[in-house]
Amino acid sequence: MWQPELVQTDGPIYEKIAAALERDIRAGVLSNGTRLPTLKELAALLRVTPGTVNRAYELAQRRGLVQGEVGRGTYVRAQDAVAEAASAPVVPAAVATPEPANGWLDLSIVKPNLALQEPYVRAALAELSQSPLLTEMLDYTPDGGHPLHRVAGAAWMQAAGLAARPEQVLLTAGAQHGLWVAVNALTRAGDLVLCESLCYPGVASVVHGLGRRLRGVAMDEEGMSPDSLRALCQRERPAMVICIATCQNPTTRVMSAQRRAAIAALAREFDFILVDDDLYGFLAPTPLLPLASYAPERTLYLTSLSKSVSSTVRLGYLHCPPAWLAGLAASVRTSVWMVSPLAAQLATNLINSGKAAELCSAQRAEARQRQQMARELLGRFEYSALPTAYHLWLKLPEFWSGGDQFAAIARGHQLLVAGGDAFSMNGDGEGHQYVRIALMAGSREQMRFVLTKLAGLLTMPDTRWL
Repeated sequence: MWQPELVQTDGPIYEKIAAALERDIRAGVLSNGTRLPTLKELAALLRVTPGTVNRAYELAQRRGLVQGEVGRGTYVRAQDAVAEAASAPVVPAAVATPEPANGWLDLSIVKPNLALQEPYVRAALAELSQSPLLTEMLDYTPDGGHPLHRVAGAAWMQAAGLAARPEQVLLTAGAQHGLWVAVNALTRAGDLVLCESLCYPGVASVVHGLGRRLRGVAMDEEGMSPDSLRALCQRERPAMVICIATCQNPTTRVMSAQRRAAIAALAREFDFILVDDDLYGFLAPTPLLPLASYAPERTLYLTSLSKSVSSTVRLGYLHCPPAWLAGLAASVRTSVWMVSPLAAQLATNLINSGKAAELCSAQRAEARQRQQMARELLGRFEYSALPTAYHLWLKLPEFWSGGDQFAAIARGHQLLVAGGDAFSMNGDGEGHQYVRIALMAGSREQMRFVLTKLAGLLTMPDTRWL
């Protein structure tokens, strides 16, 4: 069996394996048609995961060194094919992004970069397909999720700074489902639910859809204002307050530790349930304790992998006081019966292997590069952003009549952005003059082109297009 000699250099192990494979092919150690070790065999030999070996084989295949045959294995390609591949430029998977099929790049959806997540998810799927746990994951799971998955969820939350316990973790089918579960289980029809006055539309759709009342709390430079929250609580006691303390969507604002403590103190004083919506906590410029840490006895902590790891694994985690567990678990069962064990095991493998954290770091680094690009191309306009945020909140020049009007005209120029009116929770037009622009779609080259085009459109009054 082939045993690669890995050179002790910086860089991922899978790249070292692919480099060793290329060296041995060119040196004649591996001849045309040689069958390579299986993922499990080479993983055991090198003491790495099968997913790592899979990524190495995929990289070698993109370089034209090997070819895979379903059901038979991976084989060395003919030497003339290797020579031809050697003369071609190699594009790493992390930046190889296909052009959008319709020529459009969607700037209206906040999501992680697709090209970065694809090789991780592909390798994790391959690993899952060969896992001895696969059969178990084809069965129904207990309420709240399989114990292995709840342990992984707790570990993910602990990495975010929360003192999470696996027995207080429940799985949901993504964060939006988690929010629905929380509002459905912990409030009643007609209850008042509060959130930031500018907030992502998913909050309104859940709260109104369940027959609760929604009101937005005024904001300042750190997000939800404690003074405004106190005033609302004195007039009418809310049942629940939903808060995005880090990289608030859409404004990207971040609460200081003092602000988090103040919001938690109000939760105790006025006896409301606090929901810490922490999807973007990993994007904080400097680490901060989650809001849930300040009042754990009355806070539901909500997170997922959809923004940090993969958009479509659709797995979320809730952490809550023990008294709420039964009601929340029943709400999950009522809505989806159970979260897909396959998706949960995929997420668990990514978390336990360290790949989820690695991908988080890669997405943060990519976001930083794109924010720098945005500053270069849109810096003459007024907007708010974090240096590692996935999006920015841009105020339109005064000669534009509003965000929705701009979004409609931009669409005619193959530019998709989110108009600000949808983010105004009180329906008072607070976000009327704004648009939210997401930066993580496509490649950097594609994003540069689209932002350049967007900057040009921003300089032209909307009356020119009427």
